[in-house]
Formats: sequence, C-alpha cells, structure tokens
Amino acid sequence: MTDITAFANRLGKNIKHYLKWARRNGIEAWRMYDRDIPQFPFAIDIYGDQIHLQEYDTGWLMQPEAYEAWLSGVFEAVAFVTGFTPAQIHFKRRERQKGLQQYEKTGREGGDFIISENGRRFWVNLDKYLDTGLFLDHRNTRKKVGETAGGKRFLNLFAYTGSFSVYAATGGAAASETVDLSNTYLDWAKRNFELNGINTEQHRIVRADVFQYLQTAQAEGKTFDLIVMDPPSFSNSKKMPGILDILRDHPKLIDGAMRLLASDGLMYFSNNLRSFELSGGITERYRVKDISKQSVPEDFRNKKIHQCWEIRHQAV
Repeated sequence: MTDITAFANRLGKNIKHYLKWARRNGIEAWRMYDRDIPQFPFAIDIYGDQIHLQEYDTGWLMQPEAYEAWLSGVFEAVAFVTGFTPAQIHFKRRERQKGLQQYEKTGREGGDFIISENGRRFWVNLDKYLDTGLFLDHRNTRKKVGETAGGKRFLNLFAYTGSFSVYAATGGAAASETVDLSNTYLDWAKRNFELNGINTEQHRIVRADVFQYLQTAQAEGKTFDLIVMDPPSFSNSKKMPGILDILRDHPKLIDGAMRLLASDGLMYFSNNLRSFELSGGITERYRVKDISKQSVPEDFRNKKIHQCWEIRHQAV
C-alpha cells in the first residue's frame, strides 16, 4: 500500500498557503490539492465548511481490499489536515467521459448551500451532480467580467448556472441574456440571480439551443458589448437537434456570436478539451489573444484545465 505520509504533508503545506490566500481574496470555494502527487490522483476543493473530494480514473488496477484501505487512508489524511469530519467530505469518482455525463445526476440528493466569491453568492451542491454548480477554474475570468461589464450589454452562452451573468449584472451591466438548453440549470441560475438581488426583467434568462439562438438573435438585430461562450467539448443531448462536437463546431459558434458582438466589443471563448486547437480561420478573421495562463487561477496546479481566448473584431 502506498505510504500516505507524503500526501498528508502536501495537504498540510497547501492548506497553510491557500487558506490565507482565499481569506485575503474573499473566496470561500478553492482548490486545496490538484493531483500534486501522481500516486494520489485526486482533486480536493474546499467549499465553505465542506470538501469536494474527486478521484480521477487512472486505469490502475488494485485489489478491492487494498483499494478500500488506500481510500480510507486518503479520507483520514484529508479529515486530519483540515479538521473536517468525514460527514463534511463529499466523494466522487470521475471516470473518462463523453457528452453530458458531467451534468448527469449521481443518484444522491445532497443539500444545496451557499458560498461567497468576490462578494457574490452562489448555490452549490456537492452530491447531486458530478459538477457542483460553480466551475472554480473560471474564477479569474468571472472577476474580469464583473470588473468590465459596467454599462454594457452582456451575453452568456452555454450559461450552465449563470455565474458569469451574476458577475456581469452585479458589476453594473446595462442588460444581459443568459442562454442554456437545460431547465435544471436555468432554474439554478434564477436562484443565483435571486440570491444576488438581480432584476430578471433587465437580465433575462433564455432557454434555447445556442445554434438556434444565434440565428434568431441575429435576425432580430441584437447586439452585445461583452460575450462569454464556454461550451462543453461534446454534447448529444436529446433536447438538441444535432450533436455538438466542439472541435468541429467551434468556427460556426464563434462566427455566429461575433455577428452579435459590437464593433468594439469583446468575447471570451473557452473550453476544457485537452486536444482542442483553435481553427486557423478564426485567427485570420478576428483579433485573437490566448489568455489561458492568466485565466487559470493560482490554486490550480493543472494549468491546462481549460483554454481561454479574448476575441475581437479586426480593427477597421
């Protein structure tokens, strides 16, 4: 069995550093451990007084008894270092996925609770779905949106639970539209809006397939100054007319969004597909800047957790 000491020591070192950093920055949800040691392939996130512990599939084969003993040691180390009880640790195994699996129910209900981030508040649930309702790796870009949205018209595509929209609205955006196809996540977005006192007449929540929304919005002559698009890598949702493959479809999505972007506007485009490469046509048609290094927060050791670009119209 792998010695747990190195793992516990790393947890202790990380929490000492990041706990102070998180408090100083007004962040209640942050990554404490990010697969730092290969023999311990876990991501460990603090959410207020709860822990989200995820084991990543490595393909290793262990005998069931040895695995349970190893996992028990991991739990003990996490509880010991953080001072949290086993009941405060929420465990998931992340297997290699395709499609909408990240949004599917786990079969457990869990409880919704509120965490704060940069003065905004969000509902999260560490048990019900594979993801929690808030993607911690996009914290830096959310902050940027909040700082630059004042007086602007904001569009959030593939909006999930609407966290970018919360930042835009509380940052003084003149108006916004939050677009997703899932009623579950749009209802979650509404609750996040209510939590932050956001006016839903000024800041609209729209249930639509993004491809269809882009066509309709263009036909209606809609224009936005700031756009965020963070699509899944792949989706075969029954609600969609086709299958989304971000490698194949991103030029169409970006072109459609850029038709809605004001001449001096800015779009953030991101995704978390490790093999993703931006189409050469996009870099020819628009001014593109890769901001991935700045957009991944410092509590993430894995700097390739997502890629992010700023996209603008070519200067006239």
